[in-house]
Amino acid sequence: MSAGGAAAHLRAADPVLAGLLDDLAREGALGIVDDPSRGGRYPVLEHYGALVRSIVGQQVSVHAARAINGRLAERYGGRFPTPEEVLAEDPDELRTAVGLSRNKTTFLRSLAEHVRDGELELDRLDELDDDAVMAELVAVKGIGAWTAQVFLMFQLRRPDVLAVGDLGIRRAVQRAYGMPDLPTPDELTALAEPWRPYRSAACRLLWKSLDLTPDA
Repeated sequence: MSAGGAAAHLRAADPVLAGLLDDLAREGALGIVDDPSRGGRYPVLEHYGALVRSIVGQQVSVHAARAINGRLAERYGGRFPTPEEVLAEDPDELRTAVGLSRNKTTFLRSLAEHVRDGELELDRLDELDDDAVMAELVAVKGIGAWTAQVFLMFQLRRPDVLAVGDLGIRRAVQRAYGMPDLPTPDELTALAEPWRPYRSAACRLLWKSLDLTPDA
């Protein structure tokens, strides 16, 4: 992909996104569209750590996720635990020590078991296509389509991922396109067809648009 390729494609493909790109350019943040590393809230980790972080962050605020992830890393000397370390922990002790829910403790153990037993071969994910990566990840209890899509987008830097279930994306589309209601996944998928092969960049643009034009 050439530098600026995603932004140029989206500008030509969709006049609404072209307007959002103009807003982004005025803020001096246009680079976020073509550079996935500028669209994430966290630095890139190795694959296992990224999945741990994603599980912890599900359905909680960014602030809460950072706090819990910080306590988890602190418990292991400034890093995330290995699968073996997770499985060696007493689940209730780990849960109370770092502030995890019971479900998320179960999910972290499921991830650790899949990695330990070779059912999820993290080193192979870079070689698989997007659909195959999704299938591998959602086989783990607690990893759904949204978590897998975010992993594809920000961890594996795949260029054409559409997070159809993400509430932020749906809100941004509703606002930008003047829709009376949040778009359904099918409506969003159809709307995003012209964005191919840069749907990941379009998602980053839409997420950022919520920061540029916050609700009154």
